[in-house]
Amino acid sequence: MLTDVVRVLIPAGTAFVIGVGLTPVLTHYLYKYKAWKKQSGKIAYDGSDASEFNRLHTHHEVRAPRMGGIIVWASTVLAVGGFALFAAIFPGPVTDSLNFFSRGQTWMPLAALLVGALAGFIDDLLMVRPGGDGLRLRYRLIIVVGLSLLIGLWFYDKLDVTSIAIPFDGTLYLGIFIVPFFVLMSLALFASGVIDGIDGLSGGVFAAVFASYAIIAFSQDQIDLAAFCAVVTAGLLAFLWFNIPPARFYMSDTGTMALTLTIPVIAFMTDTLGEGIGVAVLPLIGALLVATVASDILQMIWKKAFGRKLFRIAPLHHHFEAIGWPGEKVTMRYWILSIVFAFLGVILALLAK
Repeated sequence: MLTDVVRVLIPAGTAFVIGVGLTPVLTHYLYKYKAWKKQSGKIAYDGSDASEFNRLHTHHEVRAPRMGGIIVWASTVLAVGGFALFAAIFPGPVTDSLNFFSRGQTWMPLAALLVGALAGFIDDLLMVRPGGDGLRLRYRLIIVVGLSLLIGLWFYDKLDVTSIAIPFDGTLYLGIFIVPFFVLMSLALFASGVIDGIDGLSGGVFAAVFASYAIIAFSQDQIDLAAFCAVVTAGLLAFLWFNIPPARFYMSDTGTMALTLTIPVIAFMTDTLGEGIGVAVLPLIGALLVATVASDILQMIWKKAFGRKLFRIAPLHHHFEAIGWPGEKVTMRYWILSIVFAFLGVILALLAK
């Protein structure tokens, strides 16, 4: 029988190899079919022209294809399915222990990943058409709310999740309100997907988040879930290998929607279900995702209240670009901060149980 560490690391290593191997094929077809925006430029949330953003990113938006997130979720799906298939064809102690597809720990985050990936893929396909604007925001919100409502009800009705753990031996009882809480949490994370705005930025931030939950799940003996998180992390590292500036492709919505819809599921599964602190530490582990959403909200409130912008551009990473930081500097500093906050979040989760 393999040790638990090996059961996590072998699927992760496999996913990385798969991701790196898939990239040349994906790159060929993305460039062959010119899967990038045909017109650069964005519109601000209030309907006005995002002039500062367009000044900085007019060239970048049409430089590289979208849909790079396929590398992340495809390598994850192939790793999950491959080990499950191998165990079915060649049953035995070793193959069974490497099969981390389980009803109790893996199928729900995998389902969230696939739904988000499909919705984002449709959005990307519509975006790369001539004159395409992508899937309307209202439809993407319907998908996010619908999926998170179903998952929230499953947590409440099927798994009897009615509270979230509070650090240092406490709980916050929510009862049926655990369902809207999960929906709001999913919406907030979905909004953080706009962090995919500079070469390599989102990949590093998301990798730190998933690696953190791999450690947390492993510490709670949720080995299948830990393997899943490690596999997603490996897929992100494979994506980053080709996304170091200048990026070969952008993660875009097929990646960000898949990842942001999966994170709340994993946070809940490492909470009271795993007798741990999975939800309360998420704002710390994902501090830069929180900062991204908060900067957008503050920008809108500030413009409404005072008639001027608080930041040169929102979200925050573009503000740093606007004041003169090169994109590479923003990316590297976000990576460093992501690791620091992830490290702190893991320590809190481990100490506060």
